[in-house]
Amino acid sequence: MDDDERPGAEEVRSAAAALLEENWTGDHTVPATGLYPHQWSWDSGFIAVGLRHVAPERAQRELESLMAAQWADGRLPQIVFDLDRDDDYAPGDSFWRSRTIAGAPERPTAGLIQPPNHAWAALLVHRADPVLSRARRFLEEAYPRLVAWHGYLAARRDHRGAGLAAVVHPWESGTDNSPLWDEALAAVPDTPTWQVTRPDLGHAAAAERPGRKEYARYFWLAERYRDHGCDDTDEDHPFVMEDPCFNALWAVSELALAEIATELGRDDAPHRARAARIAAALEGLYLPELGIYGARDVVRDALVRKTTVNGLVPLVLPGLPHAAELVDTLRGPGFLCGGALLVPSYDLRAPDADTALYWRGPAWFNMNWVLVAGLREHLEGPLADSLARQVITLAVRHGFPEYVDPITGEPHGTRDFSWTAALALDLAMTESAL
Repeated sequence: MDDDERPGAEEVRSAAAALLEENWTGDHTVPATGLYPHQWSWDSGFIAVGLRHVAPERAQRELESLMAAQWADGRLPQIVFDLDRDDDYAPGDSFWRSRTIAGAPERPTAGLIQPPNHAWAALLVHRADPVLSRARRFLEEAYPRLVAWHGYLAARRDHRGAGLAAVVHPWESGTDNSPLWDEALAAVPDTPTWQVTRPDLGHAAAAERPGRKEYARYFWLAERYRDHGCDDTDEDHPFVMEDPCFNALWAVSELALAEIATELGRDDAPHRARAARIAAALEGLYLPELGIYGARDVVRDALVRKTTVNGLVPLVLPGLPHAAELVDTLRGPGFLCGGALLVPSYDLRAPDADTALYWRGPAWFNMNWVLVAGLREHLEGPLADSLARQVITLAVRHGFPEYVDPITGEPHGTRDFSWTAALALDLAMTESAL
């Protein structure tokens, strides 16, 4: 790509800031005004990372808004609902009825969770304007909530007692339609009692979204979890998966909590110890024959041997034993050496890869942002900078799409997507990115 085709830092800043302003509701940023009209958990983490460069107080409020919807058991919910938009997304508040569940907050939320990137985001937001952060007591207020959130994961989601948190629904992984979940999801009934509606298809092509059977299974699983009071002690729950992406983000956020504890004069040792335990447990997911981390199906006690971007995310962890192998895999024919501009969500050589279909081949901007951070952690600066430039260029050129074809860069999903704008902005504000 020629230098004159790349947007300059000011162009990126202006376009991204304008979109984030447009999607701001007053206390949080919606991922996209049509397709995703509520507040999503890990979206807010990524959005805050970008907002810190142009509106640090809004970045703090983004995370504070989410944490205000924390459950009594410590969970941060997947979605905080805007009741005025309940018909615009399914399943919404009318499905979850969270306020009828013991321990749920007054604000209407989903009962599920999403990957824990929040402490990492909070630390970056604080560092963007520490004077403002201290004046607003941002970290002082956030720290106990983040400790409770991580405590929930350790106490309620470590189903094997091995140190890893499990997801109990594909939506909790953030990578809903990943091939990692295919086998486990195939055993889930596709007969929910709730009528499955698809408002998403009014904003994105059917060929880009999960199919009818997948959605029916998603609803059935969500129904079961809801009807059990969102209680994680349901031993017969049929979908329990340990995801390398979810757990790597938990570990890096635990390290961020250690830094936050130090800033507040608290003991950082428990956080560093838990981060080390998660990182050590992740090694049980490593697949040496594939040079990547897989997922574990806890119900069947089996490793899922599929090569997805989830398995590259552990690169964000310092001292990772298999960092060199992950970099080789990332550079290899299934990912960047397959002619890709950005890292795809699934091995391009797989017979069922589809570069337009949700999480089954397209490149996602949040995952590529995480991998840029991982490459920099392991001193792969030139590759990190090259990837960052592609993220910025494709994001701005196509109006901040949800995801793109990794080979052609063709945009897919919805447009004006908040985390795409936020993370392109973050990379543009990094001196070496442009």
